[in-house]
Amino acid sequence: MIITLKKNTPQPEIDRLIQNFEKQGVQVNMISGANYNVFGLVGDTAKLDERRIMANEWVEDVTRIAAPYKLANRMFHPQDSVIDVSGVKVGGQEKIVVIGGPCSVEGEEMICDIAQQVKDAGGVMLRGGAYKPRTSPYAFQGMGTEGILAMVKAREKTGLPIVSELMSADKIDEFVEHVDLIQVGARNMQNFDLLKALGKIDKPVLLKRGLANTIEEWIMAAEYIMAGGNKNVILCERGIRTFEKYTRNTLDLSVVPIIKERTHLPIIIDPSHATGDWKLVEAMSLAAIAAGADGLIIEVHACPECAWSDGAQSLKPAKFASLIEKGRTIAQVVGRSL
Repeated sequence: MIITLKKNTPQPEIDRLIQNFEKQGVQVNMISGANYNVFGLVGDTAKLDERRIMANEWVEDVTRIAAPYKLANRMFHPQDSVIDVSGVKVGGQEKIVVIGGPCSVEGEEMICDIAQQVKDAGGVMLRGGAYKPRTSPYAFQGMGTEGILAMVKAREKTGLPIVSELMSADKIDEFVEHVDLIQVGARNMQNFDLLKALGKIDKPVLLKRGLANTIEEWIMAAEYIMAGGNKNVILCERGIRTFEKYTRNTLDLSVVPIIKERTHLPIIIDPSHATGDWKLVEAMSLAAIAAGADGLIIEVHACPECAWSDGAQSLKPAKFASLIEKGRTIAQVVGRSL
């Protein structure tokens, strides 16, 4: 619900209205301008009577909005959110971030070597899977805590913040202690207990879109985290499941301007999981930059044919570096840097 007050409404009246709404169990987000004040009410607004609110002489207008998400809604937060990941800023109108690293951590020496190559190429964060959700129960499931600690060593050597996927709420303490950006994978996008738990921590979350979820369902998943108190959410498009078989998934780049229009949250693109084919990753990365994405998360492996998982979609370090170099040119065209 949006409530617009008349110009020059006295501050004591504004304070009284805020207290009244908060007593009714709704959260008040206020937007102040030179000639207006607007309240965005978040929560169960069904119990609020528009006619009673309009009876107040200082109320100009009352509007119920259709979108079920409030905290992520750009209407209540006109400025782009910029999420700080251990010093790396994600979002805003300037810098595009590139995250690189292997699908799975395969050992300390391996992840440290790749981390250095990612950094040398221009990457600003290191990704790596320690706990792996796999379609087959017989596939490699990740190194677990050992993998997380190997990434910590890579961070110590390179200074790159680390990104890794959290599978269940019982591992949150480990991730809060060691991981800079906690990833929620596509299969867990609507794991609401996990989302609620992430809402209680003060750590940035990278929320991937589900395999076959709508944009609204995706934003509502972010709303779960934000409603718990954690506003540090970054969205990640990784392709959705369609009838097409030429690619692993179908990369939906239209979400970039849609997310930018409807929310204030940063959005990054995962062309590796979207396409499943390293030959397509560069083209989709450049297209994502042109579309306005705030970043890329790309799988990088020194020897993809020997990778323990997803080698077919991984770039070798030299190709990763070439992609970033080309990406800088596209970024300049759209008025940004990389």
